[in-house]
Amino acid sequence: MRLQAVIFDLDGTLIDSMLLWRQVDTDFLAERGIAVPDDLFEHIPAGNSFINTAQYFQDRFHLSDSVDAIMKQWTRMVSHHYAHSVKLKPGARELLECLNQQGIRIGLGTSNSLELATIVLTATGIWDYFQTAITGCMELRGKPFPDIYLKAAEVLEVEPGHCLVIEDTLSGVMAGKNAGMNVFAIRDEDSQPEWEKIEAIADRMFDDFFQIRQILVSSDLSPIAGIDSFTPGALRESAPT
Repeated sequence: MRLQAVIFDLDGTLIDSMLLWRQVDTDFLAERGIAVPDDLFEHIPAGNSFINTAQYFQDRFHLSDSVDAIMKQWTRMVSHHYAHSVKLKPGARELLECLNQQGIRIGLGTSNSLELATIVLTATGIWDYFQTAITGCMELRGKPFPDIYLKAAEVLEVEPGHCLVIEDTLSGVMAGKNAGMNVFAIRDEDSQPEWEKIEAIADRMFDDFFQIRQILVSSDLSPIAGIDSFTPGALRESAPT
């Protein structure tokens, strides 16, 4: 099997934004006199896409706001930060450059909206690397369902078994595995309580993108190394520790 495409999650994976979204949850609910419950995201029935999450907030908290109005408020609350202050995770740009040089197709599979993904990836200068962006404002089931990643593979014209997903959350890792793809997990502090579960499901877990790049390519940036035998767990067995 040959690796033909890498599909990236956005928040917590490519960009350091999860604390911002936690604040959005707090501020959004506080405006309505609601405290953030400890189990806020433990029981979303239809996945965690942008649309799914807005519907979930409306239903759970009996909000008079429409789903569209909720999404628009969330967008207003974070768009300035996405345009000016949200940063890429260490090594993300370097890995994207390397994959692009090697002719590996690159996709985005995010629960976030297309508008916000476009803003932040344009501001950070990496938008042009992506050949498709499948987002949570589309009529697809959110993660941990596989729909977003399967759609990305379809648009990229790559079979799921030839795709690598890079994710930071348990639901995201599950979505990649449910799609029949290889999954690398990257640590984000926001998902720290689930690291043990993530590591048990992902094919391998990393601290940053520099480590992932080291696994996927040789030190002299010659063509992708060791991918012809890339199967779930194979790189875990052969990679240096």
